[in-house]
Amino acid sequence: MKLRIAEIFHSVQGEGQWAGVPSTFIRVSGCNLRCVWCDTPYASWTPEGPTMTIDEIIAKVDEANLDHVVLTGGEPMLFDAIEPLAISLKENGKTITVETAGTTFRDLPCDLMSISPKLANSIPSEDADWAKRHDATRLQPDILNRLISTYPYQLKFVIQNPTTDLPEIGALLSNLNVEPGRIMLMPEGRDSAALWQTARTLVPICMERNWRLAPRLQIDLFGDTRGT
Repeated sequence: MKLRIAEIFHSVQGEGQWAGVPSTFIRVSGCNLRCVWCDTPYASWTPEGPTMTIDEIIAKVDEANLDHVVLTGGEPMLFDAIEPLAISLKENGKTITVETAGTTFRDLPCDLMSISPKLANSIPSEDADWAKRHDATRLQPDILNRLISTYPYQLKFVIQNPTTDLPEIGALLSNLNVEPGRIMLMPEGRDSAALWQTARTLVPICMERNWRLAPRLQIDLFGDTRGT
């Protein structure tokens, strides 16, 4: 089986509860959503990259000999081949994070299901067809509950404007069985100044609700740079 791969690179995890962990990132090319603020358009809006076999991907992973592997995208859960890839990685002793929007369920080895449900702030404004398709599929509460009940998880929400985003989060959480400490608010932005400006407004919200603030370490360290 094969997967189209936008990039494979080695860095530190920049987001979530395992931020700072040395990791190999396997970025699958292809996505069922089109977030207006997507920071990896080469894996969604304009998918690119070679088609690789599972063995070829594993060989690239082995170059760095890191324990932690992140399956990301795009949307890695769309593709049948992600299951044998995850199985092979686990057989090789890897700890696996899967980064997903939570619109698709699969049964695969996963040590952390990092779920980022897309809020209305993600709807593209300049493409009417994609706006309709994106909005219709971006939130799938039944699938989210199945993922949450099956895997160790974290729930990351990208925040642009707390005033409008928080009520939507509250409505979604009313249909989910989520532990507060697994909910993360992550500011949207492409540079450190913008990220931390929003992050500061999220601190009292996280403290009040026992949620977590999720920085984006890769932006602080490397800027908006591919392969980091």
